Amino acid sequence: MIIYKSREEIETMDRANRIVAQVLASLAARVEPGITTMDLDREAGRLCREAGAKPAFKGYRGYPCVLCTSVNEEVVHGIPSPKKVLQEGDIIGLDFGVVLDGYYGDAAVTVPVGRVSDEAGTLMRVTREALHRGIAEARAGRRLSDVGAAIQRHVEAQGFSVVREFVGHGIGTALHEDPQVPNYGAPGNGPLLKEGMALAIEPMVNIGRPDVRIHSDGWTASTIDGSLSAHFERSIAITENGPLILGGDVAGL
Repeated sequence: MIIYKSREEIETMDRANRIVAQVLASLAARVEPGITTMDLDREAGRLCREAGAKPAFKGYRGYPCVLCTSVNEEVVHGIPSPKKVLQEGDIIGLDFGVVLDGYYGDAAVTVPVGRVSDEAGTLMRVTREALHRGIAEARAGRRLSDVGAAIQRHVEAQGFSVVREFVGHGIGTALHEDPQVPNYGAPGNGPLLKEGMALAIEPMVNIGRPDVRIHSDGWTASTIDGSLSAHFERSIAITENGPLILGGDVAGL
């Protein structure tokens, strides 16, 4: 069941997502060779507490950390570790969420570690562009599949592939609400988009094949062929004036 949000609820979600965006921007600025993924998790927890919010991921279905850190071929849900030291040329996906006044915020960004290859840079750029092409389709009167179709079209035009196993989602008083938001598909299908819907749109894009495997930790998903993967996510609300990016326009997200 799709839950439509009032103007007041969207304002609360905007505040929650502003915290998420600010934390991700701070973490991205700290990414450098030699830092561990656990260092980033601890910093995310500290910033979350200072902002007066609750981490959304820690304890969710048993997830052990505040932040998801997915490095290179890891697609999503990488678990931070003091043993995971970032190296020059890596890329890292940072996925973070909070709960504020009962409402969730959720976003992700993929950033370079020092200097990266041209191919890695292109992958990140295309994935971020695909996210914003999907967001542009999230307007009242369109169909849900218009979002994923725009994402898939842009990604595949650049020679990359869209992950199928993981999709975006509705968001509100729960981290994951209806509807699911695939990053692929033919346009003109699925639920009619209406004012008051809140969606977390999150393309995951691989350089190689779209297939993924889940590690023995039960969380980390990696490309099956070892190719690099990037992940960008923003939560949005559909308004009478078009899609509203919750948390505002933050550089790099």
